[in-house]
Amino acid sequence: MGHLDGKVAVVSGAGQGVGQGIALALAADGADVAVLGRTPEKLDTTCALLRARGVRAEPFVLDVRDTARVTEVVDEAAARFGGIDILVNNAYTGAYGPLLQLGDAQFRRGFDSGPFAAFAFMKAAHPHLKANGGGVIVNLVTSAMVRWDLSTYGAYASAKAALRTLTRAAACEWGADGIRVNAVAPHAASPAYAGWQEAHPEEAEEFCASIPLGYVGDCEQDIGRAVAMICGPDARYLTGATIPLDGGQAHFG
Repeated sequence: MGHLDGKVAVVSGAGQGVGQGIALALAADGADVAVLGRTPEKLDTTCALLRARGVRAEPFVLDVRDTARVTEVVDEAAARFGGIDILVNNAYTGAYGPLLQLGDAQFRRGFDSGPFAAFAFMKAAHPHLKANGGGVIVNLVTSAMVRWDLSTYGAYASAKAALRTLTRAAACEWGADGIRVNAVAPHAASPAYAGWQEAHPEEAEEFCASIPLGYVGDCEQDIGRAVAMICGPDARYLTGATIPLDGGQAHFG
């Protein structure tokens, strides 16, 4: 028996990486999962892994920047699963680089897929979470928000900082509805990290060496398991927090 038995989670960007790891960890504790993402083949792979763990899983193809469709997809997920108890806003498509090299469209992309998408999902999920007696929202942010040297990370950190603020505001406003809202800032061995590591091997080596626990977190065992804990009853008094899942790393840079 898992502490999330009977719960239903909606996880965006769940076709790979951190989103997939979170979905797998939630399933390990008994939650059924609506798997959202842009690529049908990746969603089908995640769903197969989840079903192998004995839970229900259904794919929903969606680019989270298409906020006009968010309510439709959330309502469909609630109808198929009989409600929603957990929302994880993980999907993000942003831009990196020096500010003077970024165009307006690149800068906006991070906000469209980050705080604007999360805002749409949170509002769409609110009535379903409230109807179930409350629930949990977890938003994925980043430790880049608190780097001293933000060179090339300005657009990314700006979007994630906005999402962190949105998290706290929703926690304050929706606590009376029984809805807890938290953010996590992970270091995760995701496909995106692997690509960055390959492109910047010296910086990646320095980055990893700055983590006291000595490694970048596993998407399921380190990041997903922590999110599953936050979504469970043992964390019932935790809301409005931003939790670093970074192996104890000091502000890098």
